[in-house]
Parts: sequence; C-alpha cells; structure tokens
Amino acid sequence: MFCDGTKKNPLNLAVSRNTSFPSIAVRDYPLPTRTNSSVDDCAGDANFWLTTVRNGLSALILFIALTYSAAAIGALAVPGPWYASLPKPSWTPPGWVFGPVWSVLYALMAVAGWLVWKQTGWGHTAMLLFGIQLALNTLWSPLFFGLHRPDWAFIDIVALWLAIVATTIAFWRVSATAGLLFLPYLGWVSFATVLNFAIMRMWWAQGP
Repeated sequence: MFCDGTKKNPLNLAVSRNTSFPSIAVRDYPLPTRTNSSVDDCAGDANFWLTTVRNGLSALILFIALTYSAAAIGALAVPGPWYASLPKPSWTPPGWVFGPVWSVLYALMAVAGWLVWKQTGWGHTAMLLFGIQLALNTLWSPLFFGLHRPDWAFIDIVALWLAIVATTIAFWRVSATAGLLFLPYLGWVSFATVLNFAIMRMWWAQGP
C-alpha cells in the first residue's frame, strides 16, 4: 500500500502450451484508486512526525534553558576585588577565557542531556545524575566567589567531578555521542579542580 492509496500488483502472465512459441496474455487490472482511509492514514503519519519533531525541539530548548539557567545563577556571584586580591598560581587562565569556555560547555551539556532523554525519558539513572551534576555546578560559584570560601568550593568541585564521571559513563551506555559530548566538560572541570586546590592552599597559607 502506497501513501496515495494505490497497490502495486504484478502482471498476471498466462503462457499457452499449444503453440511453438509461447504467447503471453496480459490480464487487465482496474486502475488504482485513492481511498479516503489511505488519505487519512497519510495525514495521520504526517501529523505524527510533525508532533515528534516539535516535541524533540521543545525538549532541546528546555535542556538549553536548564543548563544556561545554572550558568546565570552562578554568574550572580561575580569574582570582584576579593578574587583579584587572591594569590593564584602563574598558570591561572586570564579571566576572559572562562566565559567563552563555559558557554560552549553548557551547550554541549544540553545537547548530551537531550540525546539521552530522547532514548530514556526523565526517570532513568542517567538523567538523575545529570541533574545532580548540574546542581553541584550551580553551587560552586556562590561558594567560591559569593562566600569567599575556596575550601568549601573545593569540596563541591570534587563532588562535581565525581558526578560528571558517573554521568559520562551513564550517558555513554545510552548514547556514545552523548558520552563524547561530556568529555570536554570533564576535562575542563578536572583542570578547574586542580586550580581550585592550588588557590585554596595559597589562600590558607596567606590566612583566610
């Protein structure tokens, strides 16, 4: 059955055995007709796929909104003069680097979460881990920049690193693409954890 309601019928061939050369008679078939039910089926299929695409795009927008909402909350705690006065290792990146890097990482995080959600829905362990790591991510800036506590922020970022590792593994089991998209995030947070530790030690040596 085609989408236009027609059926593809093979030719019915009849061969005569009474002649030296076989003669082929082609039996006539009525012309295919379009039925109302087939039209309704096609319309239903089109609506189904259109709804699926719309729901998928809506979910992607939701994931982007979630991740960038975490970024916005963290941005409320700005570095300020306190961070500028902190002793820092010589290999600390300049301040302008962090914004673009995190913008890319949040986008990758959103797409990875969306890819896994499409296959598992919200109730899967992978999605729970995604939410945990996002919450820990959101908490770091208020602890470090807001409360001026590199030690508390270090505890948070270690927990965040562990949550990211667990999320990456869980994502990889569902979608290799989603797992790959989480690797830059894991790499950056690994670097940030070492940097947080170095700053914390220098902060302690200076005296809180």
